[in-house]
Amino acid sequence: MQPHSWVAIVTLVALLVYVWMGARVGGARKKCGIDAPTMTGDPELERHIRVQANTLEWLPIFLPSLWLFAIYWSDLVATIAGAVWIVGRIVYALGYAASADKREVGFIIQMLATAVLLFGALGRVIWMLVVVGA
Repeated sequence: MQPHSWVAIVTLVALLVYVWMGARVGGARKKCGIDAPTMTGDPELERHIRVQANTLEWLPIFLPSLWLFAIYWSDLVATIAGAVWIVGRIVYALGYAASADKREVGFIIQMLATAVLLFGALGRVIWMLVVVGA
């Protein structure tokens, strides 16, 4: 059995990036003087909240795709694509926090990395079923 150590590290770093985004929401709240549970009132706070929420929306797509790709295809390629996803999310977060119109590059990077993992895993599983029968 493969240990999938690099994919595990990518998984944990992706979660740490999400925690970092949550901390940035807290920092924006403090800076703007808006206490929880209020979610609106300052565009900077709203952008930070949207970054964290959008990342949470992508994690259930990214993480299973990452692991299934690693199991059915390649740990190395899954690790690289996962690292690209992390970089994309960071670029997205920093861009969006600065201005909503600066989020696109990071979003596209992480979306393409996820697409490679998702469709690569799906294709391999279908191929295994059709060709190998398992």
